[in-house]
Amino acid sequence: MRKLTHPEKNAHWERFRPPRRFPIAAVLDNIRSAYNVGAMFRTAECAYISELILCGITAKPPHKEVEKTALGTTQLVPWRYFPDTVEAVQALKNEGWRIVAMEITDESVPIQKMGPEHFPVALVVGNEVSGVDDRVLSLADLVVEIPQYGQKESLNVAVAFGIAVFFLVEKCRGPLNPGPDIPAAFP
Repeated sequence: MRKLTHPEKNAHWERFRPPRRFPIAAVLDNIRSAYNVGAMFRTAECAYISELILCGITAKPPHKEVEKTALGTTQLVPWRYFPDTVEAVQALKNEGWRIVAMEITDESVPIQKMGPEHFPVALVVGNEVSGVDDRVLSLADLVVEIPQYGQKESLNVAVAFGIAVFFLVEKCRGPLNPGPDIPAAFP
């Protein structure tokens, strides 16, 4: 066994890349940390989602801290900016996106309950301290949570984003866009 070189890695994953990005957008609702934003750009590119919607105080490229963790992906991932998250969500609804907020509420459901009927999906991830804005929650078609089993009540927003986005990609790859099979070497 040997590690693949960077060109070999690119060739390896190109075999699985669909002809167009997955029908998943992510709305970053007033994310405080530019490093988290950069990490989410990088995850968005690796997951090959449609776009990032940056809102409010969320740092936007070009930005030193975003670029540090994004590692060049700000040039690859389509993105747009809205000063207000409500405005962004309303625009996405008008474009036909289903709005799914990731938040722990008295009505949230495990993200595993999502199905093909929820796509195309715009996943709203909230501020590191206050979560998703209440005005945005009221506009959501669905509110999902990532089940957690420990004593801490929340994950870092970039980590939660990564878990959710890759889960949604796998939902897409199933009934909506099976794409090529991942080889048996990947259980």
